[in-house]
Amino acid sequence: MILIFTDFGLSGPYAGQMRTAVLAQDPDAAIVDLMHDAPRGNPRAAAYLLAALAERMPAECVCVAVVDPGVGGDRPPLVVQAGTRYFVGPGNGLLDVLGRRAEDARVWRIDWRPESMSDTFHGRDLFAPVAAMLATGVFPQATEIGWDSPGAGWPDDLPEAIYTDGFGNVMSGLRASRMANGVRIAAAGHLLRRARTFSDVAAGEAFWYENSIGLVEIAVNRGSAADILDLKPGDPVYPAP
Repeated sequence: MILIFTDFGLSGPYAGQMRTAVLAQDPDAAIVDLMHDAPRGNPRAAAYLLAALAERMPAECVCVAVVDPGVGGDRPPLVVQAGTRYFVGPGNGLLDVLGRRAEDARVWRIDWRPESMSDTFHGRDLFAPVAAMLATGVFPQATEIGWDSPGAGWPDDLPEAIYTDGFGNVMSGLRASRMANGVRIAAAGHLLRRARTFSDVAAGEAFWYENSIGLVEIAVNRGSAADILDLKPGDPVYPAP
């Protein structure tokens, strides 16, 4: 299985070209569009979202992840092995958090290059073909390296909003499992109590809960937390002292 995680969006040709590039290498590939609205141009925020999603990916899958505002620059292209899963993407910190959380992560710089490669679409021309190679049991030309990227100094959990879903619920980069019992979460000038689910609070009430991928998520029962609280990606979200 090959999972695709990008900030490209579904409008325009980019997501489709990623799928086409995979199928050109592996016509029998089982492709999952994991998400194409990852935090746009923000590998730091996307890294925490990807790491949370990675914990529930199937064993022995390959995930090609592209949030790459520095495409064509000097950031290296990487393969990361975390347990039995492989991740392919730019060395701009996007893969660092999931690698850090894995017990036995390894990282390689991709040396393989296609015959032709766009300077601005490495997702299609480099990362997708490499993901297809890995899925078919072929390891590309690569050099094993140590961790050395902008993500090395990032915190274990990110105390800010990282993603807003279509319902207006706002995910943070905090793992709910690390929150003490009874802790309140500060966000957008509000102190929010924890609830198990939406129906446990009154209509219109804001709260936080552990979402389906283990992150602290801010919500309003029958409303949009993003609109009602004026909460957006990049805003601080943290346990109240």
